Amino acid sequence: MNIATLQNLFGNLLIFTSIFDALKYSIQANKIRKVKSAKSMSRRFINWAMSNDIIKLIYGIIIRDIYIVLSSLLSLICMIHLWIVIYLYYPYKHRGLVNFKRPNVLLYLINSLIPNSIRKRL
Repeated sequence: MNIATLQNLFGNLLIFTSIFDALKYSIQANKIRKVKSAKSMSRRFINWAMSNDIIKLIYGIIIRDIYIVLSSLLSLICMIHLWIVIYLYYPYKHRGLVNFKRPNVLLYLINSLIPNSIRKRL
């Protein structure tokens, strides 16, 4: 086998296994929708996972590797879906506040990036 054949083989395996990686985020989003609460889901986890795939996507674009780009895009699409579901089902109402509205997306994003010890609770 030559290098090009190995590259294509493992590139296709990367895309195939990326489907499972993306599927785990879709499964998590469906579980959150089913229980109607994102209480057990870490916002920090999804932020770190998204930042990893954004860096991987940029790297794939720079080195012009279609396999890395496609695997990152596939995962990012499902991660963004999960992030939106977490935003929609985050347990704001359980704080005991009257007339509390969901914060805007930018405030939510900033709040999810700040460590728990110094952030304001939503």
